[in-house]
Amino acid sequence: MTHSSGPSPLSGDKRGAPKLTIVKVGGKVVEDPGYLQQLLTDFSCIEGNKILVHGGGRSATAMAEKLGVKTEMIGGRRITNKEMLDVVLMVYGGLINKNIVAQCQALGMNAIGLTGADLNIIKAVKRPVRDIDYGYAGDVVSVQDEQLAILLESGAVPVIAPLTHDGSGLMLNTNADTMAAETAKALSGKYETTLVYCFEKPGVLLNPEDDSSVIDTLAYSDFKKYQEDGTINEGMIPKLDNGFDALNSGAKEIIITSASSLGKLNVSGTRLSL
Repeated sequence: MTHSSGPSPLSGDKRGAPKLTIVKVGGKVVEDPGYLQQLLTDFSCIEGNKILVHGGGRSATAMAEKLGVKTEMIGGRRITNKEMLDVVLMVYGGLINKNIVAQCQALGMNAIGLTGADLNIIKAVKRPVRDIDYGYAGDVVSVQDEQLAILLESGAVPVIAPLTHDGSGLMLNTNADTMAAETAKALSGKYETTLVYCFEKPGVLLNPEDDSSVIDTLAYSDFKKYQEDGTINEGMIPKLDNGFDALNSGAKEIIITSASSLGKLNVSGTRLSL
C-alpha cells in the first residue's frame, strides 16, 4: 500500500455521518492487566460507534517458548511458520481476544471478538516471498465494511485480533496497525472515522529519550523529512505509513498517543495532517 498525494475521492464532506472511533492497542498494553483495565475503562467512555484492534506479540512469544516453538524475528517482524501460526491463532484469537471481550462486557460494552475470517470481515493474501519468507503472514486485500456496519448499528463493539484469512481456508498472521488502518479506510465512506494508535509513548517524539518532545501535528512532508534524517525510525515508520494511508483515504483524524491518554484525546498525542 502506498501513500498518494492529494485528496482522495472518499475524503468528502461527512457532516451528519455517524461517528466511529477505531482504537488500535499494542501488545505491551494488552499484556499488562492494570494498563489494559485503564485503557478499556477509557475506551468504554468513548461516545458513538467504536472498534478495538489489538496486538499481542510478546504473549505469543512467551507461549511459543512454553510449547517449545522457536521464535524468529527479522526487522521486528515475526516469521510465521506452521507451528508459530498455531501459536498465534491460540494466543491472539483465543487467549487475548476473549479476555478483552470479557472485560469489555464487564464495563457495559456488548463486545464481539473477531478475526478476519469471522463474517469474512478481513481477507488477505499470503505475503509473497521476496527477500524474506515471512511464512504465513497476511497482506490485507479487502475489508467487508457492510458486515462491520451491521454489527456497529446493532450496538456491538467489535474487538478484532491480528489474524486474517485468504478465503480458501488458510488463516494468516497480520499486522494489527495495518488491519486498523484498512478498517478505517473501508468504513470512512459510512462514518466520520477517527483512528487512534495507542502505545507506550505519549506520541511521535522528536527525541525518543524525551517524552516531552511530542510533535503535536505531523504533516506528511515533515514525516518524510524526519524519516530521512533518522528522527523517526524503526517501528514508528510503518505505523505512520498506515496512518497517513488511512488519512489520505477518507479517515477524518489519525491520533498517535499513549494508552493512558485515551481518555483525553482532545489534548494529547500527535495528529497527522496531509
